[in-house]
Amino acid sequence: MQAFHVGVHRWRFAVVLAIASAMASAQSVSDLQRDTSTPGDVLTYGLGWSQQRHTTLSAITPGNVKGLVPVWNLSLDNSANASSQPLIVNGVMYVATHSHTLAVDPVSGRQLWKVPVELPADINGYLCCGIQSRGLAVLDGVLYRTTLDAQVVALSMKDGKQVWKMKAADYKQGYSMTHAPLIAGGVLITGISGGEYGTRGFLDGWDLKTGERKWHRWTTATGSEPGADTWKPGMAETGGGPTWLTGTYDPDLDLVYWGVGNGSPWNAAMRGTDTLYVGSVLALRPSTGEVVWHFQFSPGDPYDYDGTNELVLADLPGTGSGKVLMQANRNGFFYVLDRTNGKMLSAKQFARTVNWATGIDPVSGRPIDTPMTANVRKTAIGAAAVEVWPSAYGGKNWMPMSYDPGRKLAFFNTIDLGMKIKYVEQKRPGGPNWWLGLELEGFVGPPDGNRGALVAWDPVANKKVWEVLLKSPNWAGVLTTASGVVFTGTQTGQFKAYDAKDGKELWSFQTGSGITGLPIAWEKDGRTYITIMSGAATVYGALAGDPELANVPAGSSLWTFALPR
Repeated sequence: MQAFHVGVHRWRFAVVLAIASAMASAQSVSDLQRDTSTPGDVLTYGLGWSQQRHTTLSAITPGNVKGLVPVWNLSLDNSANASSQPLIVNGVMYVATHSHTLAVDPVSGRQLWKVPVELPADINGYLCCGIQSRGLAVLDGVLYRTTLDAQVVALSMKDGKQVWKMKAADYKQGYSMTHAPLIAGGVLITGISGGEYGTRGFLDGWDLKTGERKWHRWTTATGSEPGADTWKPGMAETGGGPTWLTGTYDPDLDLVYWGVGNGSPWNAAMRGTDTLYVGSVLALRPSTGEVVWHFQFSPGDPYDYDGTNELVLADLPGTGSGKVLMQANRNGFFYVLDRTNGKMLSAKQFARTVNWATGIDPVSGRPIDTPMTANVRKTAIGAAAVEVWPSAYGGKNWMPMSYDPGRKLAFFNTIDLGMKIKYVEQKRPGGPNWWLGLELEGFVGPPDGNRGALVAWDPVANKKVWEVLLKSPNWAGVLTTASGVVFTGTQTGQFKAYDAKDGKELWSFQTGSGITGLPIAWEKDGRTYITIMSGAATVYGALAGDPELANVPAGSSLWTFALPR
């Protein structure tokens, strides 16, 4: 019996050593670059620097996906918005929530360590648009994350102990951070949230080892900078331009692509004309922050359409250089740009209803305004309310698409909702208060009651291949597999699988709360796993008056599924 206990003790000690060794193992830049070809690891936000959110794993197919079963479920011990994407490094899963960073055994679901995020007691009084954290970056045994109080933190993968911590901005001025950082060109790059509060957006480049700020790039143009003349005097300094979602990286071109959000206030007539660089994509050198080119999706951005939605990189021979950047913009149009120079190759309407523009000019890339928008750009203060489609939620919001490079199709969740707004004179209120320059009188649903859809889109033919109409729009990311399965989640809690061929629903599982997480696929010992976070507490759920969401409980947790052995 004594020998038995000694054996068990040695076995446990060996397991602990193995786990510690795995967590301590370093990941190189070349590992990050090869993330799409390493099915056992998920090392980057977006499952690769291109953020295609596609896996080469093919064991789960349209024919057998109905057999998926939950392997484990882990409570995240909060009721905040669970909109994060886990990473998997050397057999350990790492997860960021707004309040903690966790390491988890991905096969058993057992928590290995959990460290708190130290947030100010008054943080909730200064936050603009949600309590969440979307993910992590990793390199050389170190995890990198952002926090709600606008701090950038480096943690040891081994035990979660802090390596360094740097302040990006003052949260009491309305700044916050919810995105995953990006490692590119030997630099850690972060953005910022808070555009509704009259802040000024920016990007930062940080030294990975020390946390020293290497460069700082404002996203609104002032002084002698190109584009400064598109702002009224003094407005760019509080003009918004937040950078609240993670960018993408092309290592061959050594360019980072990062979206810039709404202007502040939303009322474009108060700000100026185009107000660069709101509603744009910036192509930057990661080592210096130098802007190489830009493209503005929504000049002036009078309706909070942003430009921050994910910028997916793909190779499409026959389109410009063949190296493209794609975005399903909140303004309702799907853009394909040549990522070498920013030239627009196409822009087609994907949203079911658009009334702010009749299209995008194929030469200039500028929207063709309807009379309503032309009037709004001049001044609409004191005029009657206007009904705008899409609403400020956009034809698609932040929830990232997937791109299947084999089928050359993009899959994404859309929104079909209008808004009634009335423009008003509003001085900047200061502090934690929205500066919109308008009154939101309410949202307007479509006649058929379908507020959203899951869409398959052909970016070469510029057309919708199929769509699955939904009573409530999905707020989760999309994952595709090489075998032709499309995974996403609903705000009413179902994690679902569809056939990439025709959109037929193949499988569904109720997770217990709304899903706003970003699914991943990974492999261990020949078995394929799918992991998703569940737990919804969205601005849409709070303000959109969606009757389908009236009885969906809060509560965040982590789910992992697999086919039976």
